[in-house]
Amino acid sequence: MDLPKDKHTLPAPARPAPAVGPSAGEVVGFLKRNPDFLIEHPELLAVLTPPELDRGERVVDMQHFMLQHQRNEIARLKTQNKSLVATTRATLMGQARVHGAVLAIIGAQSFEQLIQIVITDLATLLDADVVTIAVERQGGPRARMPHHGIEIIEPGTVAEFLGSERDVAFQTDIHGDARLFGAGAGLVRSAALVRLPVGRSAPAGMLCVGTRKPGKFQAGQGTELLSFLAHALGITIAAWLDLPA
Repeated sequence: MDLPKDKHTLPAPARPAPAVGPSAGEVVGFLKRNPDFLIEHPELLAVLTPPELDRGERVVDMQHFMLQHQRNEIARLKTQNKSLVATTRATLMGQARVHGAVLAIIGAQSFEQLIQIVITDLATLLDADVVTIAVERQGGPRARMPHHGIEIIEPGTVAEFLGSERDVAFQTDIHGDARLFGAGAGLVRSAALVRLPVGRSAPAGMLCVGTRKPGKFQAGQGTELLSFLAHALGITIAAWLDLPA
């Protein structure tokens, strides 16, 4: 005997139709319309099964294509590695030079020797041509410093080159400024200008490093080592002149 059907019984939900991917013909048609698809998506080469090597006319050699792709990738990685090694070597060399410069500075036996180290030894240690200390004058007429390599500059000159926020400025392709480099300005085509923190009571100043090679100093280079050098020099100058920190 059949049981009566419940009039409130809901019909069974329809099963979703199975997803149907593109046919082989559609894939072939897509690839024909987009011949650069594998070049734009090289990751597919790792999962595709290449055909057997065949040099017949109009037959694509997928194995050759994959091999060429791998060679290109290896060449790219080698170039990238060489660039990284060169950058690392340059960084280590710069670090060693700055460390040597700091040791020379703190090893000075007098203030006069300290200034001599800055304008002569630092040029050699930093692979530069001209190194000076530029100091803003404080009132009165512009004085002539008894030490060669110390340039007296007008108040506000440090802010002109460094502003109020940064401590290091790189000049890439210039004609050296005589205010900063004095008689050696004609040699300077690239420069690094570093704020010199001597003390609150001392006038504003900069360590000026110039080279005859354009592009020696340029935007993007690290500034930490030069800042460290300037801080070491500032502390040493303050100690010799008995200036408060």
